[in-house]
Amino acid sequence: MSSAPDNAVRDHVTAHATAFLADLVDWLRIPSVSADPGRAEDVRRSAEWLAGRLRATGFPVAEVWSTPGLPAVFAEWPSADPDAPTVLVYGHHDVQPADRSDGWFGEPFEPTERDGRLYARGAADDKGQVWMHTLGLRAHLAATGRTAPAVHVKLLIEGEEESGSPHFPALLRAHADRLACDAVLVSDTGMWDEDTPTVCTGMRGLTDCQIDLFGPAQDIHSGSFGGAVPNPATEAARLAAALHDDRRRVAVPGFYDGVVELTERERALFAELPFDQERWLRTAHSSAALGEEGYTVLERVWARPTAEVNGVSGGYQGPGGKTIVPARAQLKLSFRLVAGQDADHVQRAVREWVAARLPDGIRHEITFWGATRPCLTPLDHPALQSVVRAMSRAFDDRPVRFTREGGSGPAADLRDVLDAPVLFLGISVPSDGWHAPNEKVELGLLLKGAEAVAHLWDDLPRHWQPARD
Repeated sequence: MSSAPDNAVRDHVTAHATAFLADLVDWLRIPSVSADPGRAEDVRRSAEWLAGRLRATGFPVAEVWSTPGLPAVFAEWPSADPDAPTVLVYGHHDVQPADRSDGWFGEPFEPTERDGRLYARGAADDKGQVWMHTLGLRAHLAATGRTAPAVHVKLLIEGEEESGSPHFPALLRAHADRLACDAVLVSDTGMWDEDTPTVCTGMRGLTDCQIDLFGPAQDIHSGSFGGAVPNPATEAARLAAALHDDRRRVAVPGFYDGVVELTERERALFAELPFDQERWLRTAHSSAALGEEGYTVLERVWARPTAEVNGVSGGYQGPGGKTIVPARAQLKLSFRLVAGQDADHVQRAVREWVAARLPDGIRHEITFWGATRPCLTPLDHPALQSVVRAMSRAFDDRPVRFTREGGSGPAADLRDVLDAPVLFLGISVPSDGWHAPNEKVELGLLLKGAEAVAHLWDDLPRHWQPARD
């Protein structure tokens, strides 16, 4: 088969855009909020909706997979070529909570189209970016004259991502044989902005904890005992203050062990992006930028490990004064990790650091809430270059730049369990307002995302033959 001409792909996407968007609107009306136990049935209904529509799209296999929590959806459409690469597309069908009283101008689960934008919870994160794969795959088939895709396409659409993916690693392990692939394609990320097509190459990992500090057996009089016994609130503050050194580096010994440093090429690629610090600060609702010395803002949030104090509490919090030495205090910390760091090692280092800094008379307990590992795709990987070419074709041969995500997700679990490189293809932009009131997706970008998907399935088997045992 010849390569799919760009105009044939675009013609198909344009001709079927109305039906595609009607289906997406139908799906967005299902309030699949995984964090709300009262919406569990809606999450199941969302999974059943997706499986049914995928079968209608042409997928020979589309199944709802149960977990101890909420269901995922698996689908598969094999290629006619048994030697073609196998790509697993990951996304999620659950969404964040939303209520009109949060500041929505309409009902969050009644999609509204305005000025080329579709407003609804899940429009960008992540139902819109999942559903674009159906239009992209059909455009690939129509433009190439195929009855089956040029690659083996599998989908795994999770139902608990917005709740921390508690059952996802076990689901991957349980179904590893059916999920086996040569590459994973994650469509749960975005682009730099509407005018700058970009491809993400990595996400940071995460581990976070709560430190409970205990001093006197009860609150005691600060006049009678203060200054002569250890104060857990003071020690919580001292820990928070000691978390970084004078250069804003994390001061926990061993924290930076294994960190993969940015190359000069990567720093140069970041510097090519049209970064407007004042605009970024407005988005961050901050009046100044601050962080590790020697790195730019983008380098800090994409490629450097960080530690943040998420909360400090303890003692009297009511109106007026209450002169006590409190019995207990609490400190919440989170650590974003980059390639080369090991979460277990970081957790041990934090435990040792806390224990070494606390005085006698302060008992403490540390609770870690699991960990998400970092994920990074080498810039020279041939499958990544296929994603870049596909995005460029969809955006009329514009140059495609590279970004990373400062946040975290299950990409590393997919990589590690399935032993496959992770690629990212997303079209959402910062103004889409993930997790915020009036979340939206740019309809023009959503259709371009479908075009990129169509071009990717055509390009990938032409330029990459994965090594297999």
